[in-house]
Amino acid sequence: MIRREPVYEEFKKTGERILCSACGHEFAPDEPPTPPPAKPAIFGPDDLPLTPRVFDETERGRCCRYCRHYVVNPFRQWCGRHERETEATDLCDDFVRKDDEA
Repeated sequence: MIRREPVYEEFKKTGERILCSACGHEFAPDEPPTPPPAKPAIFGPDDLPLTPRVFDETERGRCCRYCRHYVVNPFRQWCGRHERETEATDLCDDFVRKDDEA
């Protein structure tokens, strides 16, 4: 980690000093600061966790969240077909898919 400090002559900036933030060593203008050590490649793409599938495609088809009659406002979620409160993850046999989801 490096820290850059401006160098001023009176009120005019004339350059920068490059300092080590840990020990305070000042690097010479022609000396490039050493890059931080690279992180070792411990994990590969095969080590990433699999994305869980919550809904089966048949369940997603009947889920209220994707239904045309599902209405959301800041106070409640409402089924316009059955005229009752509902949740986005409820399942319904009278499902009608939204036009934008088709």
